[in-house]
Amino acid sequence: MSRSTAPDVGIITTGHDVADARLHKITAALRNRDLRVELWGLGDAAGGPAGAVVHAGPRGTLVQRLARTAVLPWRTKAKVVMTVDPDMIPVTRLVTTIRRRKLVVDVHEDYERLLADRAWAQGPAGLPARLIVRAGSKLAAGADLTVVADSHLAPHQAKHRLVVQNLPDLGFLAPSPPTGTPRAVYVGDLRTSRGLFDMVETVAAAPDWSLDLVGPVAQADRDQLEDRIAQPELAGRVRLHGRQPPADAWRIARGAWASLAMLQPTPAFIEAMPSKIYEYLASGLPVLSTRLPRQTRVIEESGGGVLVDSVAEASGILRRWSADPGELEKLRDHALQWATDHLAKNTPYDDLADAILNLLRGSSR
Repeated sequence: MSRSTAPDVGIITTGHDVADARLHKITAALRNRDLRVELWGLGDAAGGPAGAVVHAGPRGTLVQRLARTAVLPWRTKAKVVMTVDPDMIPVTRLVTTIRRRKLVVDVHEDYERLLADRAWAQGPAGLPARLIVRAGSKLAAGADLTVVADSHLAPHQAKHRLVVQNLPDLGFLAPSPPTGTPRAVYVGDLRTSRGLFDMVETVAAAPDWSLDLVGPVAQADRDQLEDRIAQPELAGRVRLHGRQPPADAWRIARGAWASLAMLQPTPAFIEAMPSKIYEYLASGLPVLSTRLPRQTRVIEESGGGVLVDSVAEASGILRRWSADPGELEKLRDHALQWATDHLAKNTPYDDLADAILNLLRGSSR
């Protein structure tokens, strides 16, 4: 394969922060194959993946996002262009066709069901977004490589379809035994449907515990959250860390006693398997989880956590754990053993990197 000054892979997004964990995992796998990677996205470039050339900027308005969607595919000179946003697929496919570049589309969420979880996407106002998602799914099938994060995600038929599950990259994790006073942790996006206020109320009713929330808070929930955690019974016990690159996020989790995953049964989550469950188990963090079907199967199989049906039940379990930490030790042992048995060092991101390497080899012939 010839080596020029152009990047091998250009990842472009108008909707994702460069600190996004999946972007870091993909980039790490590509860099392990000595591929040059550039990333165009949102946020602070300092939070981008190590080894990549990172271009980052503010989120801006909807009009600014639409403008970036039209312009960004032209900016990258990479031989393989990868996009992770459904609204970027049409223009990116056009540009890569004109320039004879390879196109990779990463469909890592069920976007139609995700829109059903967003109030702004309901009714006539959300029609353009729904149409874009449907069109994007059809165009994604014609990419040189169509990546889906789970087997149930569309498109189900594509030129070359690869399932890349959101499994942990163990290199980002920092497992350690619990230290200090009882502390729970959550890593991921924060909003009502992801159990934000259920987690806060769970800790409010377990006064020995504190909670670290690592991830961006939905704008619609921020004011209510800040008001709630400032109340006397919670003051200083719930800490907001904002979005963090994955290695930094899991450093914050070091020494925690337990982890929380209290997603609600929305259309977007009922079939999903949050990557955080795997990461919690691999970090030796006992999981306190709601009974979504796939989470339930993994937690029951691993023996690394407890399933709950209510905030009252969840807070009762935290109180039980702080009174008798021996139960937590057993759950931690089960979690680590299950991760050792089921989570290989070779990840689906390595399979993706190999597939992209094959695209590059084909384009250089």
